[in-house]
Amino acid sequence: MPKLNYEQIINNLQDQYLKKETPNVQIGDNVKIGVKIIEGNKERTQFYEGTVIAKKNSSINTTITVRKVLQGIGVERIFLIHSPKLDSIQILRSSKVRRAKLYYLRNLRGKATRLKQRFN
Repeated sequence: MPKLNYEQIINNLQDQYLKKETPNVQIGDNVKIGVKIIEGNKERTQFYEGTVIAKKNSSINTTITVRKVLQGIGVERIFLIHSPKLDSIQILRSSKVRRAKLYYLRNLRGKATRLKQRFN
């Protein structure tokens, strides 16, 4: 009986579910994410717009944390990039940042949260 390589089997299974066309989202980007929402028997797309403050890469479990301020209260949401519930990811603007995680934005208010725009 041949020896099974479980890692290889799992990777082959996960490759089927990876999305092919995902934009290269980086820390500091302002993104607009379309999330599919099912209400009863209707399906619609709701958009969530904010700044990417964290990214975790691990194959199919790649996640981004998006932060926005809504009526003076900071709201953060974690999205699985390869989830079938994500309809679209649109990069609105890129910012010049020098860190991998922007958690310090949680403690800033108003104009202090602005990031310098990066032009590519």
